Amino acid sequence: MKKITSKGLSPYRKNEIISYGIAILGFAVISVLRSLGMVSSSLQGQLVPICAYVIMAVSLNLVVGISGELSLGHAGFMSVGAYTGIVVSGIMGTMGAADPVRFFAAVIAGALAAGVAGFLIGIPVLRLRGDYLAIVTLAFGEIIKNIMNIVYAGIDENGFHISTKSDYGLSAEGRMLLNGPMGATQVDRISTFFYGFILVMVTLFVVQNILNSRQGRAIMACRDNRIASESIGLNVMKNKLMAFTVSSALAGMGGVLFGLNYSTLLPIKFNFNTSILILVFVVLGGLGNIWGSMIAAIVLTVLPEALRQFADYRMLVYAVVLIVVMIATYNPAIRSRVSAFAEKYLRRKKPDAAPAEGGAD
Repeated sequence: MKKITSKGLSPYRKNEIISYGIAILGFAVISVLRSLGMVSSSLQGQLVPICAYVIMAVSLNLVVGISGELSLGHAGFMSVGAYTGIVVSGIMGTMGAADPVRFFAAVIAGALAAGVAGFLIGIPVLRLRGDYLAIVTLAFGEIIKNIMNIVYAGIDENGFHISTKSDYGLSAEGRMLLNGPMGATQVDRISTFFYGFILVMVTLFVVQNILNSRQGRAIMACRDNRIASESIGLNVMKNKLMAFTVSSALAGMGGVLFGLNYSTLLPIKFNFNTSILILVFVVLGGLGNIWGSMIAAIVLTVLPEALRQFADYRMLVYAVVLIVVMIATYNPAIRSRVSAFAEKYLRRKKPDAAPAEGGAD
């Protein structure tokens, strides 16, 4: 009888399984270690930012790695989500809403606000290409940060107040939410590692489903050959705008998680350096590689604290580690040797083919 064998998984399905596996395994391991009291206080404080940076890296990979566009303003959309979420959470807090309701309402509001901002910015920006696109997205990121520097908002018995002036009529019993260049103040820290894990899984679900859909294949086709895509009737602008908008909304969601983890949040936190840091996560993990971006975000967030024992030399060591990893990742010779090692020692050997039936004795 002929032996029936199952077909292997597609590369996209393998990457999807690995991405979900990394998230679930990481959450399970950290949860067990926390229950045993084996997680240091420094790592404990980094758990929520790590989840936020994973969300940011995966969402930016949708634009840079999958759509093929270079965006340098991702921190701007993160700030839109963060400040929107802080305002919504603060308003609902005065109404006595429970923390889980406040958090997820803030996440929805932050994602919607960042998605709308991404859509409006993407319409003119995505008509540009290459370096021009990078420069304009960088400019928009800085514009958003400077707008946050002049926004004042608060809530009192007369309702919600928002203005660009410091004297905006907030009563003495009112609660200030946004204080211009002083940032968000009196923030209730309701973000948790469990909420971060949920948002990471939501981000992976959205991005992986886009990759495995007809829309995702159209986006990658537009990335690989714009002229050929247009010749077969694909709307390049529409596909790229969809990826940019979804990426912005996910960045806003990560911003809410990040913002509700601190009692005070300054607008300078979302400057150009933050956008570059997120881009480093994507490039180091591999363009289009979702689980690689996750690992890069985790390692590069923990690494500076792990190198703190080197005092003044820790950032030098950090830079050297980045260079070494980059060389190892994108060196064909090293990659071929690693692949050969994996082929020889890590992969399971395929069973020998069964002898043909009905042959001569």
